[in-house]
Amino acid sequence: MAVQQYLHLSSGHKMPILGLGTWMAKEEETIVALNEALAMGYRHIDTAPVYLNEQAIGGVLKEWISSGKIKRSELFITTKLPTPGGNNHELVELSLRKSLQDLQLDYIDLYLIHAPFTVVLADDNGGDLKRNADGSVVIDGSTDHIGIWKEMEGLVAKGLAKSIGISNFNIKQIERLRKHCKIQPAVLQIEYHVYLQQPDLIEYCRSANIAITAYSPLGSKGVANLYKMAGVKRDLPDLFDIPAVKEIAKKYNKSAAQILLRWIVDKGISVIPKSTNSKRMHENKDIFDFKLNQQEIEQLNKLDANIRVVDFGYLKGINKHPEFPF
Repeated sequence: MAVQQYLHLSSGHKMPILGLGTWMAKEEETIVALNEALAMGYRHIDTAPVYLNEQAIGGVLKEWISSGKIKRSELFITTKLPTPGGNNHELVELSLRKSLQDLQLDYIDLYLIHAPFTVVLADDNGGDLKRNADGSVVIDGSTDHIGIWKEMEGLVAKGLAKSIGISNFNIKQIERLRKHCKIQPAVLQIEYHVYLQQPDLIEYCRSANIAITAYSPLGSKGVANLYKMAGVKRDLPDLFDIPAVKEIAKKYNKSAAQILLRWIVDKGISVIPKSTNSKRMHENKDIFDFKLNQQEIEQLNKLDANIRVVDFGYLKGINKHPEFPF
């Protein structure tokens, strides 16, 4: 039985179950990778202002749309309300309009609150975060999820966003939103992989008709640089080196990445693996011609170890924010 190619959202729109992540991709490599990805058939593209590549993505999208190689309606573009400075209800529409300008689009298919906490930008507005004398980030404890969400709903009314959702929120934070909203969150984007399965959160979202998108579905080796720059020592797991994953990959003549991604999409969870490597982008997309059996699925299910790769530990002191979700 073929896996579903789209997730149908509570907003009435549909989202491709496989997308391309662009976190930690430099501008030049983003341009090359996105052109290749679109040529391969990728139509779901995930970005954010803090990735510093929206202008690069916008240039590629404009070229493809204006040349007639693709229709805007074929694309599903996700971006996010920035955590630094953006989690202020007065800046929600301004932030999205800036993203639309950079992406050279009239609307966004999915707009997410990137994180439930807020940090303060440095006075020079150069994109750096304001820090205390000990190097910890300056947190803004006045984050108002209800006020922010009302502004997010206004974006839908104005046609600037087709669907709205959240990222990195926990059950308590989602429940608070749902009690005060007119438009339910359509999507929750979270870290999700065999070592971090978050069953309670997944079950809650299923009961609330909130679709899940998995970021870092293959782990995230690149995030090690962020921890290193912050002086934080982290031993990050290598999901490709898990014996069970390698064994199953050998059986199907697939890569470890393909096994890990197939395991996720079989659960009805969308995935946005980041890659700028042509071979790996091809591999990540080639996951629909085989199916794991129930024994193999259970084998991978048992790997859950509650290991979070992206715990925001590179933002020193962020765990003191009243809305820190983990």
